Amino acid sequence: METASDYGAFTEKFTLPPNSAPALPLKSLTFAVKEIFDTEGYVTGFGNPDWARTHPVATSTAPTALALLRAGATCVGKTVMDEMAYSINGENIHYGTPRNPCAPDRVPGGSSSGSAVAVGAKLVDFSLGTDTGGSVRVPASYCGIFGFRPSHGAVSESGVIPMSQSFDTVGWFARDPMILSRVGGVILQLPDVAPPIRPTSIIIAEDCFQLSSTPFDVVTGTVIKAVEKLYGGDVLKPEILGDYVKTNVPSLKHFMSKDNTDQIYNIPSLAALSSAMRLLQRFEFKNNHGEWISAVKPDLGPGISERVSDALRTTGENIDICYSIKRELHDALSALLGDFGVLMIPTVPGPPPKLQTNTADLEIFRARAFSLLSIAGVSGFCQVSIPLGMYNNLPLSISLVARHGADKFLLHLVESLYDSIEDRKQHIIEHKL
Repeated sequence: METASDYGAFTEKFTLPPNSAPALPLKSLTFAVKEIFDTEGYVTGFGNPDWARTHPVATSTAPTALALLRAGATCVGKTVMDEMAYSINGENIHYGTPRNPCAPDRVPGGSSSGSAVAVGAKLVDFSLGTDTGGSVRVPASYCGIFGFRPSHGAVSESGVIPMSQSFDTVGWFARDPMILSRVGGVILQLPDVAPPIRPTSIIIAEDCFQLSSTPFDVVTGTVIKAVEKLYGGDVLKPEILGDYVKTNVPSLKHFMSKDNTDQIYNIPSLAALSSAMRLLQRFEFKNNHGEWISAVKPDLGPGISERVSDALRTTGENIDICYSIKRELHDALSALLGDFGVLMIPTVPGPPPKLQTNTADLEIFRARAFSLLSIAGVSGFCQVSIPLGMYNNLPLSISLVARHGADKFLLHLVESLYDSIEDRKQHIIEHKL
C-alpha cells in the first residue's frame, strides 16, 4: 500500500548489499526489481496474492539481479506489477496502482508499473522489469523515463517467472542515458570500451506516426534536428513500414482482417502482426500457467481475468504460422535496417490514459499500441523508449529499434543523441496546440 514517500511503487522493501570492491561500474547506485524476479528468502508474488500464497520462498536470486549486485549496485526492494504480467496499464486491484510521478491522474503503464514509477519518482537510480508485449516500453513512456527492451534471448531469464517465452525479455529503466548504458553493459555482459558507430540510416516509419494522437512534428521534431546536427540529414529515410511488412512477411496473410476499418485509422499488416503475437502469447501463457489457474482459480482483476480466460481457451491452431511470422519479420527487418540502421517509431499511440478508464474505451488505444509494440516484440529486435519531456502537461516519448544483437550500438546511439535532444526539448514544452 502507498505511503506518502514511495508512490505505491513497492511490494516489499529490503536491502541486498552490493559487492564492496572499489571501481565497480554501478558503485553507489540503487535499484529495485519487479515482483517477477526471484530474490532469495522472499516469495516471488507475480502481482497476485493467490500466487504468493501458493508458491514457496525463492531459494536463490535471479542471475541478472545478482550481476547488478556484483557490479556494485544496492537492491532496495521489490516493485508492484500487473497481475501475472498480463496488462500494459499498470493498475492492480490487490496491491494498489503505483502513482505516475509525471501525471498523477493517469495510469503508470504496466506490467512493470512499480519499477518505472520508482525510477520516475527518483526513489532508485534504475530498476529491472520484464517486457513481453510492452511491459518496459509502455511504463517508460508513461512515466517520462528511459526504458530498454533488449534483443530477445540476450539476457538470462533464469529466476524470472515466464509469461510467454517467444517474447519474454528482461528490460530496465533509468532517468538518464549514461546509467541506462552502464546497466546495459552489466546485464548484457558487454566489454567496457567500444567506439560509438555512426548509424547508416535512421528510417522514419511515417505510417506508424499516424497511429499517434500527438502531432508528427511534435514527436519527431527534436529527434530529427538532433540527428541532422550529429549525422547529417542524409541518414534520415522515410518508410511506409506497413507496406514493407505486408510485402515481406507473407505468412501474415492468415491474420489479415477482412473487416472494413476505414472509420478508424489502422495499419492492416501491423494489426495482423499484433494478432499473431497475442495468439502465440495466449498459447504459451496457457502452457505455462493454465494448470495452476485451473487448480487455484485465482482472484484476478478486471481486464486481466478476461485475458486469462481467453488464454485458457486457446488451442494450437495457427501456432505454427506464428513461428513462421517471427522468422519472416526478423529477416525482413534485418534486410531493411542492415547492421547499423535504426527504425524510428512512436513508443505508444498517445499520452497515458486516465486512471480507471473503462476497458472497452481503451480497446482502440490498446490495438494501436500493440501494432507498434509488436514490431520489436515479434522480430526479437532491441528497442529503447526515449523521454522527450512534457507536451500539454503529459509525458512524451519516441522509440528507436535496432537489429537483433545491436543492443550496445543502440545504447551508445541514445547517449550520443540525447545531449542534442536535451538542447531542443524546451521547444516541445513551450509548444501548445
